[in-house]
Formats: sequence, C-alpha cells, structure tokens
Amino acid sequence: MGFNPGDRLFYIRIVFFLAGLLLAGRAAYLQLFSKDYKSRSEAAVIDNQVIYPSRGSIFDRNGKLLVTNNPMYDLMVTLNQTSKMDTSALCGLLGINKKEFDGAMTKDWKSGKFSKRLPFVFWSKISPEMYSRLQESLYMFPGFEPVLRSVRGYPHSSAPHVLGYIREVNRAEVNDSVYTMGDYIGASGLEKYYEKDLRGKKGIRKVLKDNLGREVGDFMEGKENMAPVSGKALHTTLDLDLQEYGEALMQNKIGGIVAIKPDSGQILAMISSPFYDPNKLVIHQGRAKAYAELETDSLLPLYNRALQAQYPPGSLFKPVVALVALQEGIITNNHTVRCTGGYYLGGQKLTGCHNHATCTTVTSAIQHSCNAYFVSVFRDIIDHGHDITEAGKGLAKFNEYLYRFGLGSPLGVDVPNEKAGNVPTPEYYTTQKFPKEKYWKSIWIRSLGIGQGELLFTNLQMANLAAIIANRGYYYTPHLARYLEDDQGLKTYPNEYLQRKSVGIDPAHFETVIEGMEWVVKAGTARTAYIPDIPICGKTGTAENNQGNGEDHSIFFAFAPRENPQIAIAVYIENGSWGGTYAAPIASLMIEKYLRGSISPERQYLEKRMMETNLIPQNKKPRS
Repeated sequence: MGFNPGDRLFYIRIVFFLAGLLLAGRAAYLQLFSKDYKSRSEAAVIDNQVIYPSRGSIFDRNGKLLVTNNPMYDLMVTLNQTSKMDTSALCGLLGINKKEFDGAMTKDWKSGKFSKRLPFVFWSKISPEMYSRLQESLYMFPGFEPVLRSVRGYPHSSAPHVLGYIREVNRAEVNDSVYTMGDYIGASGLEKYYEKDLRGKKGIRKVLKDNLGREVGDFMEGKENMAPVSGKALHTTLDLDLQEYGEALMQNKIGGIVAIKPDSGQILAMISSPFYDPNKLVIHQGRAKAYAELETDSLLPLYNRALQAQYPPGSLFKPVVALVALQEGIITNNHTVRCTGGYYLGGQKLTGCHNHATCTTVTSAIQHSCNAYFVSVFRDIIDHGHDITEAGKGLAKFNEYLYRFGLGSPLGVDVPNEKAGNVPTPEYYTTQKFPKEKYWKSIWIRSLGIGQGELLFTNLQMANLAAIIANRGYYYTPHLARYLEDDQGLKTYPNEYLQRKSVGIDPAHFETVIEGMEWVVKAGTARTAYIPDIPICGKTGTAENNQGNGEDHSIFFAFAPRENPQIAIAVYIENGSWGGTYAAPIASLMIEKYLRGSISPERQYLEKRMMETNLIPQNKKPRS
C-alpha cells in the first residue's frame, strides 16, 4: 500500500491537538489548583532583606568575656505598603507620641536616599522587652517589620578606653558594599582598630512579595540567599583581674597605668583615670545624653591618659642618660660627680638636688636620683667630641638613641589616637627656642638630662621603657591582640607585633642600671614599693605641675622580678607629689597582684590607703 499524503496531514493535526490539550491542562492545573503558582504569579517585587551578622566578641587573655552582643531591634517600614491603622496603638507600644510618629514617617523623598517602595528605619534601638510587646500586635500594622540587630554589652564594666564603643555610621562612611545608613561601626579603642575583623559580613535573604507588599516566600526557594558571616572573636592580652584591680586603685585619681609582659610586648593592663562604665555608651535611646555628660565632664573621662596624655618623664629619664653615656664610652660605672645639694656653674646653683652623699658610681647615682650627676653626664654626652658651640651635633646623636627606644613617635599600639610624645631636636632649639643666638650650648638645655624641659612621654612609652630595661636592650611593640578567631576556630595572629627591636646598647650596661634601680626600691626613693621576696627594680620621678592646680605629679616605672621579668609597669598620678608617695606603692601592689594573685596581709594597709586616697583637685568635681 502506497503512502497517502492525506493521512500525513491527519497525523500532524492529531499531534498539534494533543500538544495543545497538554498545555491547556497544565495551565488549568497551575491556575486553578496550584496555590504555589497562584501566589508567585501575584508577586510584584523581590525584596532583599539584610541579615545582620553577630559582631565578634572580645575576651581577656584567660578567656573571660569582656564584650558580648545583646539583641536589639529596628522597626522598618515600607511606606506604600502601609494602610489605615490605629496610629495611637503603635505609638503606645513604642512609647512615642504622634509628633514623633509623623517625624519618623516623613522623609525627603526627592533626595533619592529614601523610597516609598523600599523599607527604611522607622524606629531604632528597640529593646527585647519592648519588642516582645510589639510582636504580638504587628499584624495590625501592615508595612512594618522588625529587623534583629545586636549591640554591645560589657559584663564587667571595665577597660572602656581599651575596648572602645560602637556608633552609627555617618554619611562619609557609607559604602554600599559594606555600610548603609543605620549600620554600626567601631568608634574608638579595639572596636575601631579591628573593625574589619569584628564587623562580620551581612547576609541577604531574597523574598518575593506581592503587589500589596505581603511576603510570598523565598525567591528561587532560597537558593540565592546568603547567610551572614559572624565577626571574628578577638582574644586580647588583657588580664581582667589585674585591670579591675588597677581601676580600683585609681579611683578618685587622675592619671594612668600601663603594665606589659616584657618578653612579648603584650599589654596586661591599660588604665586611664577617671574612667566610666562602658555600658553607658551602648546603643540605646539615652546614649546621646550619656555621651554628652561624659564629654562635658571637667575630669575628661573620655580622654585616654595612657596613650594621649604627654608628660615630662622626670627622673625616669635618668637611666636612659646613663645607658647612652655608658654605651658611648663617655663614663664607666665608677664615674664620680660631686654633689653638694645641686648642680653649680660658676658658683651659681642652677639645679637643686636631694641631700645625699656624693655619688661615685652610676648605680648610686640612680639609687639617689642625683640631679647634679645626670646634668653633668648629659652635658658630657652633648659636648663629647665637639666644640661647645656645636651642641646640636651631640644632641642629634643622643636623639638617635631615644628614637631606638621608641621615644618621640607613636609605638604603634593597636588602639587608635596614640600620641608621639616629644623629643626636641637641634632644629627646634636653633630655629624656635634660640633663634636670635649665633649658637647654643649644652648648659642651656641641661634640664633634658633630668627628664624635664621639652621632653614629653606617654604612659605607654614609659612602660615600654621599663620593658626595654627588663629585657636588657630590646622590646616588642606593645599590643592588645593575642589572636583573632573565626567561627570555624581558625586563628590568625598579628605578626607585626612579633618582631624584636633592639635599642643598640650592650646588655652589660643594663646590668649596671638595673642594679641601681633595685637599690631605688631597697633603700632609695621608692622604699614604699619594697616587697621582701619579690625583687623589684624601679625608678621614681616627680614632674613639675605647671598648671597651678595642685601638687606636682607622681611617677614610677618598674619591672619584676629582676631575673626573668614577668611584668613591666609605669604609673603616673597627677597631683600625686613625690614619685614614692603614690605611684610607687600603687605599682608595687599591681606587681604583687599579678605575680601572686593577692596582696599579702602585711601590705593590705597600704592597699587600703591607696584605694581610699582622693587626689582630685578641689576645683574639679568627679562624677560617679
């Protein structure tokens, strides 16, 4: 039988009929029976909902939690999805009035920063307690939806200057790939320095919404959603017990304490007093008022005196003068300088001194803190190998040593806003101090030899100087981060703080100076710091108070024990008078607390006296 073309047409028609029937059936099923298709077909927009990551927690060196995250909510609103509702009911739940409601709903729509079709923050910083009341009634307020955020909490209310605080980003910081308006950012302290590590990475949930703004479901069944990545945990070098103890000792005092592990540069404690409870600056509705109160406080509690205050080092500088002179071969340990109550020139007393026997060694000169000795030695350094009219050459060489000690520039600690201190240069004296003179002489800058004049150090630099002496000539950049750890347990270490830095002085010369510093505590100006079974090597200082608002300033730096030192410390107490009066005993109590864990019964009277002493000048009123 042959092929009939008429049959071919018939079959083609049959195929088309069946295909059409199949498509019609599928369409009928989807439209009449499938709820999933019906809801998705009504979807008008894809809403990218931000999922905020949890910010990295911060721990002390022993794993104690210093900074945690507490839940908080922002109430978002999409204006074109709102409809008639009981405005007074929402105001009542949020504790706001009608004027505040209208202000929160009104935006500059022409600016391009807001859209009636996109959600924006209606009310922020809603506490979990308020949210729990609001959640039950949210169905009454179409277009409003909460977003979970987290804010910082401080379980121990300690170390505010170190930890820092967070705040909302400003317009200059907005970067669509990282920050949008309303996001939080580290504003100070470790929060700011390690912002990139602590902040984490936002997640995105792509949600289908219908033309009435109702949520239909996840776009592509959630395949394009991105989970948030939590910020890394920061494990610090701080010893919380030591930090809290130092803060207790510094109550009602102005100044700072910095304690360092000499063998690593790890900061054990960093205290600036007066301080404040960091919980005052957590993100909440009353934060602006709390910040304003702290900012206007006459005692400047927001000011980090450990890093930003720049003080004359006073007699703490004398060991440095001795080390430079010994290294340069200008003196030996048996160098003698006659002292009859001060430094004299041409029969005129230019610098006073304490009553003590003539110092016949560097060791005894440090023990008795002889001004005549160190003015003389300093002048010998400046004038060595030069004509007396070329003092600038000697000072330039002397300053090279100071720079190696980390003086005159920021050390690079991982807390922002560290100050540099000041090391005066030959150019300063030539162009600014003595511009009308043909040349200047070492006698004109003699005060530098005893740590006065234009010399300025930060408390951190003084503590690091103690660490250098403890190490016999080297240091590691002081730092507060031990390591960062992600949520998978992977640890990263700040390698920049593991580099050993030498000051270029023979370790043997340090033993000469250390011997003198031990005698300072045993039988010198720091006998109040003496502990029979803990060999402490230290040096007192008294810095002149040129403000006319109290006593001179009390200074002490030290390390202990003498062999295999475990802690180096510097204490600066404004209006504390002699170095041995307050700074030295406070430092010794910190040392004992760290090495032993407690204060021996025979020294608890000293602890009580230091804690109860109030050194705030009468013209300043401390805040509680």
